[in-house]
Amino acid sequence: MVKVYAIDGVTPVVDPTAFVHPTASLIGDVVIGPECYVGPGASIRADFGRFEMGPGSNFQDNCTAHGFSGEDIIIGANCNIGHGAVIHGAVLHDRVLVGMNAVVMDGVVLHDDVLVAALAFIPAAMEVPPGVIAAGTPAKILRELTDEEKQWKVAGNRDYHNLTMRCHATLNEVEALTELDSPHPRLKMQGSKPLYKTREDT
Repeated sequence: MVKVYAIDGVTPVVDPTAFVHPTASLIGDVVIGPECYVGPGASIRADFGRFEMGPGSNFQDNCTAHGFSGEDIIIGANCNIGHGAVIHGAVLHDRVLVGMNAVVMDGVVLHDDVLVAALAFIPAAMEVPPGVIAAGTPAKILRELTDEEKQWKVAGNRDYHNLTMRCHATLNEVEALTELDSPHPRLKMQGSKPLYKTREDT
């Protein structure tokens, strides 16, 4: 069972088409929209303000969301929040990608189609315009996204839409096998590749 906690009489809301991993924690004023994915170990604490995730977005393994009193954390549609990222009191518009272990601080606004690089630190109150890459500690705007990078973001988001459906259909807690049941790889997936491989292919 998903760890869902009410506080002060406010209970999280999860759309039936979303998937929340059983090891994730949802606390308080959480609203998870349609076809969203929340990964293992994710912590969404909406005990000081609302957390809202728009349709088709994902919040991957060990990500954390929180904010100061009265701050809302808003994640738009079709956003990808990479493994281990921290979102604290920020607003993300649509199709934003936050890279692995990045930190997005209070009062930040990331407009449509922004890509935040892995390990970036987006300082408080920074506003990032649409369609650019922000990277570094503290982050700076590097340049506009290429069409290839935009397509890569879309492909990655599609993978998580598919994962949401796969989890609903087939994810089960089981006992581990003691040996391989086949000499061949047991998962054969079609999907997006790392960006560097995508660039190699063009």
